[in-house]
Amino acid sequence: MAEAIAFDIATELIIKLSSLALSQIGLWWNLKDDLHDLERTVSTIKAVLLDAEEKSATNNLVKVWLEELKDVLYDADDLIDDFSTEALRKDLMGENKLTKEVRLFFSSSNQFAYGLKIGRKIEAIKARLASIGSEAKMFDFVERDRPMETSFMTKKRQQTHSFEREDEIIGRDDDKVALLKLVLEFQSEENVYIIPIMGFGGLGKTALALLVYNDEMVKSHFELTMFVCVSNVFDVKVIVANIIKSVTNQAPDENLEMDQLQKQLRDKIDGKKYLLVLDDIWTEDPVEWARLKKLLMGGAKGSRIIVTTRSLKVAKITNKCQSHILNLKGLSDDDTWSLFKKIAFEQRYVDSTNSAFVEVGKQISKRCGGVPLVIRTIASTLSLKETENEWLSFKDNELAKISQIDGEIIPTLKLSYDHLPSHLKHCFAFCRLYPKDYEIDVRTLVQFWIAQGFVKQSNPKQSLEEIGFRYFKDLVERSFFQEVEGDLTEEMTCKMHDIMHDLAELVAGTESTIVDSILSTSEVGEKCRHISINFSLIPLFKGKKLRTLLHFPKARYHLSDETWNTIIGNCRCLRVLEMNFLYFTTIPHSIYKLKHLRYLDLSKNRGLKSLPESICKIQNLQALKLDWCDWLEELPKKIERLVNLTHLACHGCCRLTHMPRGIGKLMSLETLSMFVVDKDRSHGGADLSELIGLNNLRGELEITNLGFVKNAKENFKAANLKEKQHLRSLVLQWGSFLAWGDDNHDEERSLEDLQPHPNLKELCIRGWRGDAKFPSWFSLLTNLVHIEISGNFKQLPSFAQLPYLKQLKICYCTELEYMDDNSPKGSQGEPQSFFPSLKHLSLWNCPNMKSWWRMTKPIDDDSNENDTTVMGTSTMSFPCLSSLKVHNCPLTSMPFYPSLDDELELVNTSSRPLKQTTKMNMNAKTPSSSTSSLPLSKLKSFRVVNIEGLDTHMLDECLQHLTGLKSLKIEDCKEVDLEGMQWEALKNLSFLRIQSIPLLESLPLGLQHLTNLQELSLYDLPNLTSLPDEMRCLTNLKYLNMVKTPQLKERCREDIGADWHKIAHIPNIGL
Repeated sequence: MAEAIAFDIATELIIKLSSLALSQIGLWWNLKDDLHDLERTVSTIKAVLLDAEEKSATNNLVKVWLEELKDVLYDADDLIDDFSTEALRKDLMGENKLTKEVRLFFSSSNQFAYGLKIGRKIEAIKARLASIGSEAKMFDFVERDRPMETSFMTKKRQQTHSFEREDEIIGRDDDKVALLKLVLEFQSEENVYIIPIMGFGGLGKTALALLVYNDEMVKSHFELTMFVCVSNVFDVKVIVANIIKSVTNQAPDENLEMDQLQKQLRDKIDGKKYLLVLDDIWTEDPVEWARLKKLLMGGAKGSRIIVTTRSLKVAKITNKCQSHILNLKGLSDDDTWSLFKKIAFEQRYVDSTNSAFVEVGKQISKRCGGVPLVIRTIASTLSLKETENEWLSFKDNELAKISQIDGEIIPTLKLSYDHLPSHLKHCFAFCRLYPKDYEIDVRTLVQFWIAQGFVKQSNPKQSLEEIGFRYFKDLVERSFFQEVEGDLTEEMTCKMHDIMHDLAELVAGTESTIVDSILSTSEVGEKCRHISINFSLIPLFKGKKLRTLLHFPKARYHLSDETWNTIIGNCRCLRVLEMNFLYFTTIPHSIYKLKHLRYLDLSKNRGLKSLPESICKIQNLQALKLDWCDWLEELPKKIERLVNLTHLACHGCCRLTHMPRGIGKLMSLETLSMFVVDKDRSHGGADLSELIGLNNLRGELEITNLGFVKNAKENFKAANLKEKQHLRSLVLQWGSFLAWGDDNHDEERSLEDLQPHPNLKELCIRGWRGDAKFPSWFSLLTNLVHIEISGNFKQLPSFAQLPYLKQLKICYCTELEYMDDNSPKGSQGEPQSFFPSLKHLSLWNCPNMKSWWRMTKPIDDDSNENDTTVMGTSTMSFPCLSSLKVHNCPLTSMPFYPSLDDELELVNTSSRPLKQTTKMNMNAKTPSSSTSSLPLSKLKSFRVVNIEGLDTHMLDECLQHLTGLKSLKIEDCKEVDLEGMQWEALKNLSFLRIQSIPLLESLPLGLQHLTNLQELSLYDLPNLTSLPDEMRCLTNLKYLNMVKTPQLKERCREDIGADWHKIAHIPNIGL
């Protein structure tokens, strides 16, 4: 990649050296002529770099020449950056000529010495460049004035492309059928049978495994499905931990020993029919494989493990039966053409019916070797070429140079890399620093690119981050990234295919590396510029010219002061420094010496209480990440000196007492996660008026301690929130992060003066104790997706018409009596406009909320509970609600919720809405319902706690609807004894908790029908005297927990208890 980087650095250097600003700086230090000479030298060499790029592919001497040149250009860039930084510091310090520091800086001797020092360094670089320039003559380079990229590379892309597109898997139908037979039908002697999928990289082994893994037949066939990527390092402990994480969605404690982990694993999988995919196994050590296999053999009959590997030896180790090794081949010519055509003609720059394009396209597709990854990558490159000549040129020139050897696909993929614009080459090669199969946070990656100067800003109205995201999109369109998930407005992640990672490693060369062992530390050359490292190896590393220092894995490591000093002493050229998760409590004052730093991540260092003031001398700093430094009490007082700061991330810094004065001068800020109002003004903190000009803020802004703002009306308006059009989320908090429900009421503080911009997507108002009237501006926020409200509101606006609202949470509104002042139109209204997008609804601790709508008369206890048209209101239903939680709200009337398919939690509330929902006719006015299935039939989790009016009969009637239920919790229900209940409908139930049911004397016999039950928890049942014989029918039960069941303790004693024989088959019993 030297040639691409060399050209780009040279271009940037020329722009900097020819700028008016640098010319002016040169006058200050009498260096103008030196800088001009340097510009001419660089321009002369740059003229031949494009020709050198071509020659380096076949001439190793040219390649070495380019490496030497690149090293000098990097050094020149560092020098110019040093020069510009000193000038910026001079400019900033000139604003205050009274301090001792300023007098010293501007002393004539200091200025003269600095000028001489820089002059000598410029002369040294000019000499090195002159030597390299003279060597260029022996190569007979030809001058060029434009890069190799053809016009299609700069053509504007269509703006409608969706990241969520996944190309269909083409040509694997027979392989899928074969794999499904082995997974579902093959009768093996072993309980757990292993099926290897073998083939070289890029063939689609993982895609095929996932195709079967996500098949509905497969999902319903197994009790448990798990997917774990193993990749290069075969560490049994890590693999076991990842399997547990796949089961529980939570990583086990990293401090657990192997013995504890294997017990957890066996608890999760033993006796269950499971499917486990172990993706990308490399180890050919049969002993290591046997260690892992031993831990996985406790599964029930019919369990399967799918292994994907590039090695036939690995496949044979995992399965001795040659015929059951699924050996993937390349796609047929027809399937190759189908996939190629689908992608190459996707942009519609060329006509897919044009016979000339089709003919050339077929010839190119045949050279892809039937490898899906190669097909996608080459086709993506061609999809942006407009003319037949460009297609022919690609086929006859670039593609013709590749000799197709089965399995050697890197050279083919490199063609697409070669056709990237130089800025995208930088961006892609930088990703070599991530471990294989790493889930990359896209926003962080883009900020890395910006910090390195890879992102170019041609339009000052467009932020660098927006341009960086466009770069990322360009690379996705060319298939350099995969598994793109999420949304740029919130969180987006992606991965690189292993082969793409290999390509990134190839093109990055010696410039970037991963340092993960003592051996690899010794192999890093002096010219290495970017590393990711295990931090325990830092003391062994000498990297004077490093520009990037990342660390993987993100494991606990207590960073010492000595290591800090090593980094600061040895790595003065750093642009990116990642220091998160390192458990240090102080930062050395000398950090200011990292003057080139653009990106500093100190997040999740929970012992860190303060930052050194010297950090404000790093005037190039663009991103300062402090998220979840939850002991951090204050930010540096002179933060206004960080004039280039774009991102100040302090989410979760719950002990911050104030914001420093002058923060409002940081006009480049795009991220300010939290603004903390100084409670008692004892810290001299900034007031809200400092937000007035920060109108480029994006993402989330959380303002805390609003209840302590002096001159509230004036200061609230001064925050100028309505001009912050780029904000996605706004949190307005009366108190602090740790005490957001403070009781100091002040009716003069009004939300009316905190009006946000209509573009807002998320609004949270927490613990409000001011004017209880909801602001009139709320009606303008038609784009809201998420709303959270708590406080002393007596009335809320109607949320029912918000077209995009997906999540609504109302909590601790102690004076709220109803949700909506407007009576619904019932059958006369437009049901599709009633919460058309709402997925999640939570109502918590609103003790006076008795009805959803304001009633003309109260519903008394004698009203007909079977009537599903209470006052003409209950005919309304949530059309697509997925989860509902009602805690401590005595709601007797609310809209129906028949479509729930995830979770229903009812705690200390009325049973009336539940009863009315279960009795409703699904074909009535239910906007989304096109089926006659029973209400709540798709619900997965149901919890009831202390429900008014819920007796055994009503609970039984309700449960007959819940045929899809997997988890049931019945707690603190005083009128329920479970006697005579029918349990046959709950055939999918896997978890049951019965807690605090005083009337319960014996478990219902119907439990024998819960044949899929895996965990039964009995808690606080003082009158439960014995267990029924039918417990023996629960053959899948793995866990039985009995707590505060005094009469069962003796009866269930191992081997001697009267009920022991009924539960002896259960592997895990807790008393």
